[in-house]
Amino acid sequence: MITTDNYFDYIKKINISSLPENLKKGHEFVDKATRGGSSWEAYKSDKIREVMDTYFKKLYEHTQEKKVSRPESSKAKKETVQKEKKTIHKEKPQPVESTKRQVEHFPEEFKFIRRFVNMNGKTKTADQIWNFLTALQRSITERRITKSSPYKKEIDFIQDALIRNYNSMKGKIKVSLQEKTILDFKKILGEEMINPSVQFIKKFIRLHGKVGVKEKAKKLLDAMNRAMKRGIFTQDKYFTHLNNLHKRLEKFVKTPGVKSLSIESAELNGLKGILGECGCMHDDRKAENLSGIEYGGRSPKIMNSMDFATLQFKTIGFKDKWKSFIGDPTPGFSMMVYAKPKMGKSYLCVDFAGYLARNHGRVLYVAREEGLDYTLQQKLNDKAVKHPNLFVSSYLPEELAEYDFIILDSVNKLGLSPKDLEILRRKNPGKSFVFVFQTTKEGVFRGNNEFQHDVDVVVDIPEKGKAVQFGRFNQGGEMRIFQ
Repeated sequence: MITTDNYFDYIKKINISSLPENLKKGHEFVDKATRGGSSWEAYKSDKIREVMDTYFKKLYEHTQEKKVSRPESSKAKKETVQKEKKTIHKEKPQPVESTKRQVEHFPEEFKFIRRFVNMNGKTKTADQIWNFLTALQRSITERRITKSSPYKKEIDFIQDALIRNYNSMKGKIKVSLQEKTILDFKKILGEEMINPSVQFIKKFIRLHGKVGVKEKAKKLLDAMNRAMKRGIFTQDKYFTHLNNLHKRLEKFVKTPGVKSLSIESAELNGLKGILGECGCMHDDRKAENLSGIEYGGRSPKIMNSMDFATLQFKTIGFKDKWKSFIGDPTPGFSMMVYAKPKMGKSYLCVDFAGYLARNHGRVLYVAREEGLDYTLQQKLNDKAVKHPNLFVSSYLPEELAEYDFIILDSVNKLGLSPKDLEILRRKNPGKSFVFVFQTTKEGVFRGNNEFQHDVDVVVDIPEKGKAVQFGRFNQGGEMRIFQ
């Protein structure tokens, strides 16, 4: 038999790559839990010991079946064949292991491949094609889809097809894809499947904190029980999480008077991390009903500095003069601009709005100070920034979901406080904001010092046409506004 004492000596004699998928995952689990055999501390946990012992047993049985038995005599072989002929019976078909890759969530590319395939046979307007193209461009510029993507060829094909059709459109078109294209893309969509345990975690999170979900919780518990009996989760890397959720569901279903499922906020964040979600607070509701992390926070983790130093964070991808001036910020950055009247702050912001619209997404310029009048039109024309992605408004709309960047000119005219801006950003996670401020005669911006402490980038215009930037992405950048 295999035990903790002989496991790593035993596994050395086995070609791990030839093992069935469930046994490969079992080895990965043991290797990770014991740090390559250097510590069996985790084995002391009842649940982990149960999982490892089950894996040891199945591995041993598998390897014993593979051993070559001694050659039988010709007489024995003949008798065996005759016996088999007499006792022919139908064997139950063995379940075939899925060849699909199990993932926590589908790649970003799948969203666009599926959307493209679903267009087949449907009539689309130029605006619909443009919106599809814009969404794809946004994912590329935000590096959610990169050049190293395994589906780069398909994404390039989709992008070229959208651009080609958009440029030749005069009205509506009926999309007609070749049969081979549809089959190839559907094959890609079928290569991966969501990890079974992740599907249960998602369903649990949907019930969390809600009232009147006892019947749904009971159905989810029954489904988990059936899956556990079939051994689906025995070697699952999220078994510990799933087992904990199972206990919570069982207690909730069996305890009268308990109206809603509860879970600690830190644990909820950990579950959302499995699903690839940020765990940020998306609105102004109480933290205990959400993830308990303030805006801009991340799932609570302790990391070794060596690992943290190698992490790659997504940036927007600024280039040319704007990268020299500001640096390359991350999505959801905030910036404040202040100057005396007639120094060029609105020209700077209009120019910046045009750059963002041309390269990085949809922009809303709220011109509360000037309104939608001739002077704003002149600035837009002077800087040649008009673009389908740039929108102007004389007021701040309630709904900002369709925009990636929002410029408020000015915060003072809109009557917004530091708390208002904090709530605005919290309600719109991932959106980038530029706040424009009026100043006093001395050149000091009007408002509380909290404004300056709460943003990532501060831009001062100390003299006409000259902007100086102080921020976390590129300290001390300068720019000539009217050049």
